[in-house]
Amino acid sequence: FSLSPLLALGCTVKYSGYLGNWNKLFCSNGNSKYPRLMKLGKDITLWGLEIGLLSMTKGEAALFVLTPEYAYGQRGCPPSIPPNTTVLFKVEVLDFIDSEECDAFFELTCEQRDRLPLEKVLKVAATEREFGNYFFYKQCFKIAKDRYKRALSILGRSSSSKAEQSQINASKLLLFLNLSLTYLKLERADRALKYGELALEMDQGNAKALFRCGQACLYMREYSKSRDFLARAQCIQPFNRDINNELKKLARYYREYMEMEKEMCCQMFDPLNSYG
Repeated sequence: FSLSPLLALGCTVKYSGYLGNWNKLFCSNGNSKYPRLMKLGKDITLWGLEIGLLSMTKGEAALFVLTPEYAYGQRGCPPSIPPNTTVLFKVEVLDFIDSEECDAFFELTCEQRDRLPLEKVLKVAATEREFGNYFFYKQCFKIAKDRYKRALSILGRSSSSKAEQSQINASKLLLFLNLSLTYLKLERADRALKYGELALEMDQGNAKALFRCGQACLYMREYSKSRDFLARAQCIQPFNRDINNELKKLARYYREYMEMEKEMCCQMFDPLNSYG
């Protein structure tokens, strides 16, 4: 068989393991909506399963019959797997991401990292961001947040020129925007605002950053600040549907807030009026 790029990858795999003639299930993650990312040789350690996966590509499904020497050996794995047992696996590769460069980078000392060419550092940070995006779209927001922060840590090196700093800032800007949105998903509006404002420090006319800050302020019921951010975003992108809808949402929330305040004031003064 030909080896796929899976060797150095993290992959998401749906699998079911059976004994006998496909009639006794002993392990499966088939009910998981978002299977976790796994590394070959670390999370997937059955020799036969590793060999099988190495021959597969994204989206491919396969059935594998693993004899004892490629599975659990002569001893088996009591109580689930009897000794000297042939097992069957039904496998589907959902996705994979190359993590080899990232793994190698984090094994380096700080001094070794600082000596790497900027191009290499930016590539590793971009790969970490891809991991973050992958987990974000799988709705694993906490893991996505950690990946984005890991990418930011890679970009913490000092630059030797304005051109280098410009490249680093461009990568940081994307991560600040990613983190702002991810914290909104985690319902941490204060953190979302922080990263939105960090993005604005790099690009004060960034409509997406202004929009994220507006969303965060609205969540925290800071209506005046929210309107300021959203109005600035609308000036830059007047026909952006998301921005315009958020301004409508702000107007509705503010109106409801004022009506509630009015009602509370009336209730406070009603007892006084009764003594009049």
